Amino acid sequence: MPTTVVRLNGFKSRAAQMLDVKTTEREVVLTRRGAAGAVVQNLDAYERQRNAVLMLKFMVQGEADIQAGRTTPQDQVFAELKAGLTTPTDG
Repeated sequence: MPTTVVRLNGFKSRAAQMLDVKTTEREVVLTRRGAAGAVVQNLDAYERQRNAVLMLKFMVQGEADIQAGRTTPQDQVFAELKAGLTTPTDG
């Protein structure tokens, strides 16, 4: 993904133009006193990135559960789900 580096003052003066990131995959890195301070990216790219990170966290958690023996056989899970669907609940 291409990245553009812009000073914060430059971003402020051209914010509307720079916010056209919604139509591109380009990230805009905002710098302040020569150091990166923030990243602006389009919402779709941000959501895809966030979902990918979340999926990786779930995978790591699942692998840790397997290594620690915190698993339940598939047949047991489905049997418990089926029993919960057919058993009337109070309420």
